[in-house]
Amino acid sequence: MNLLKDTTRRHLFQQCGVGLGSIALNKILQQDAYAGFTPKIDPANPMDLRLPPQAAKAKNVIFLFMAGAPSQLDLFSDKPKLREFHGKTPPKSLMEGKRFAFLKGNETLLGSERKFGRYGQCGMTISELFPHHQKIVDEVTWLQGMTTDVFNHGPAKLFMNTGFPAPGRPSLGSWATYGLGSASRDLPGFVVLQSGPRGPRAGSTLWNSGFLPTSFQGVPFRGKGDPILYLRSPKGIKREQERNFYNTVSELNQARLDETADPEIMTRINSYEMAYRMQSSAPELMDLSQESARTFENYGCKPGEPSFANNCILARRLVERGTRFVQLYHTNWDSHGGPGENLNSDFEKVCRDVDQASAALILDLKERGLLDDTLVIWGGEFGRTPMGEVRKTVGRDHHIDAFTMWMAGGGIKKGYIHGSTDELGFGVTEGKVHVHDLHATILHLLGFDHEKLTYRFQGRDFRLTDVHGHVVKDILA
Repeated sequence: MNLLKDTTRRHLFQQCGVGLGSIALNKILQQDAYAGFTPKIDPANPMDLRLPPQAAKAKNVIFLFMAGAPSQLDLFSDKPKLREFHGKTPPKSLMEGKRFAFLKGNETLLGSERKFGRYGQCGMTISELFPHHQKIVDEVTWLQGMTTDVFNHGPAKLFMNTGFPAPGRPSLGSWATYGLGSASRDLPGFVVLQSGPRGPRAGSTLWNSGFLPTSFQGVPFRGKGDPILYLRSPKGIKREQERNFYNTVSELNQARLDETADPEIMTRINSYEMAYRMQSSAPELMDLSQESARTFENYGCKPGEPSFANNCILARRLVERGTRFVQLYHTNWDSHGGPGENLNSDFEKVCRDVDQASAALILDLKERGLLDDTLVIWGGEFGRTPMGEVRKTVGRDHHIDAFTMWMAGGGIKKGYIHGSTDELGFGVTEGKVHVHDLHATILHLLGFDHEKLTYRFQGRDFRLTDVHGHVVKDILA
């Protein structure tokens, strides 16, 4: 039956009427229409470069993740009405059905104290806190109508990274490397860089490979010195001796693999080989002294000091060397109003940490001819409420119904504002983009139909977007 042409099948279907034969044939047609795409992966070389099934606009991804959720109302969404009604009780009609993490129901509207202006030909609204973003307004698409389902940090970060609010699913970077492999032979295909006062909530589950082979999980690099601990050879051990050691361990692992057929043993073999190659490639990658003084000035960073700015330079260097997916996490954007989380000095500091370097990365990639096939994403796990949350100072609670992200490069429109919110910032009025839609669009730009890039696990075909998601065609170049 599989050898029949579609026309023949349709003819048979018409002749079968409504009996069991028609049901079975219809099932076959449905399976063909929604057949999943499973990459052909060599277990011995899981990161071998693979072509996507459809034309791709982006080859690499850099995801600038603002862990803790930036306040869109103090950065990107000027709301004069919110200032006008500052201190007033929000309308009941806007509060019905809303879910918040900490609000008790007696909070009042909080207008932003920040000054805003419109910039670029697209007229994007940018706060005084992001002066360097004003330089890139016409290079990016602004997603003003983002929404998500989850309002607590850890689960919401998981949702933004894996499409599911609980641990166990593969991350976006894992799906990308599973589908495409990596152009780099001497560095991991999926690298994670961290900065800020602490790590992101949910930790390594954010870049885990879930049920995909562990070859596709993210590899966290340190921001200073050796990117991975114990990567250097022990003192007194020569390169040749170490090669002999790796060969011996590989032979032992291979013998165990032949006996048990456990695919994770092959992952272990591959990780040893990558570690050996990285002894040469990693020091060269991390040596920022090769960068010009102009580069450091543009990014606003100091060589030798771990920072988001240094990580942005490393992200560009990784992409230049063929790494498929680079994810930067920067904390702390959790502006509730408690110690270290106020909307004044603390918020201003975290804005300074990322503003210049984020903009410089876009301009640097563009200058080097890398932006056309590198997709850059900026944003957090959700947004911030139009109401104030009273702690030691007044802050903002978590808000899932309306927030802002931006995308640039790799097949994305330049200088385009997509979506809008109501005059108080409670909800999206047009151009809504759900997290599943974002994921579907990212996979589309990488050359995949998000409904067909699947992995069979426990008898079911899983995908990043589960049973949801639509490509946001309006933002495609």
